Amino acid sequence: MKLLRVGTAGAERPALLDAEGTLRDLSGIVDDIDGALLADEAALGRVRAAASGELPALDAAGLRTGPPLARIGKIVCIGLNYHDHARETGAEPPAEPVVFLKAPDTAVGPHDTVLVPRGSVKTDWEVELAVVIGRTARYLESAEDGLAHVAGYAVAHDVSEREFQIERGGTWDKGKNCETFNPLGPWLVTADEVPDPQALSLRLWVNGELKQDGTTAEQIFPVGEVVRYVSHFMTLYPGDVINTGTPAGVAMGQPEPKPYLRGGDVVELEITGLGRQRQEFKDA
Repeated sequence: MKLLRVGTAGAERPALLDAEGTLRDLSGIVDDIDGALLADEAALGRVRAAASGELPALDAAGLRTGPPLARIGKIVCIGLNYHDHARETGAEPPAEPVVFLKAPDTAVGPHDTVLVPRGSVKTDWEVELAVVIGRTARYLESAEDGLAHVAGYAVAHDVSEREFQIERGGTWDKGKNCETFNPLGPWLVTADEVPDPQALSLRLWVNGELKQDGTTAEQIFPVGEVVRYVSHFMTLYPGDVINTGTPAGVAMGQPEPKPYLRGGDVVELEITGLGRQRQEFKDA
């Protein structure tokens, strides 16, 4: 299923995109799309049954798409998780996953405006596969267990301010948690529709120019292993999100002068089967 949330920010309603591409209203079936729904097999069963029946159609014209998941618990991010991205940045592939966190309030809709922070000179783009957890995960034993705890997948844009991240001291948090720095969606695609998360193409354009063109086959630590690994350091709950890293092609990895983002730039990104995003960047 392709689940999404539409409407004004803070007042989105749950919906699904049916097999014919029609937007259907789920608000008569569930209250919202969140961790509680993903953990409730009976409720998900009702949604699946309704998806094959008659649900009210929604007029998508002019209707904002919000993040496909409400009440995100935490956003766990994996750095340097693509062989080609490590090469372009001159970094050694890590022996273990590099883990950092983004605040849940960085998540915005896939077409919402993204703010370039005040004082920023190195705002960068990163298309990423987001994993949405559907079952509580702690101390998982195998990558297969990791995949079994995944409810679905989405497109994430892990926007980053590289000066804040790398040159301003401390951890990466300052460059990763600026307002609007995690557009998510448009859809939460349930795991049954993504049989192999290591066979997805990721692409990103800046002002119409293709910058990233990669595949999840390049991941150093595949999705199941990432979930397993993270579960040994923190408990993952339904409604948590993991951004699994970005392929080569970020601004930081390009020759000088590096083409970092400025107000007025337009970024578009997509992942096979998971939909497409478009954001205009605006100075904060």
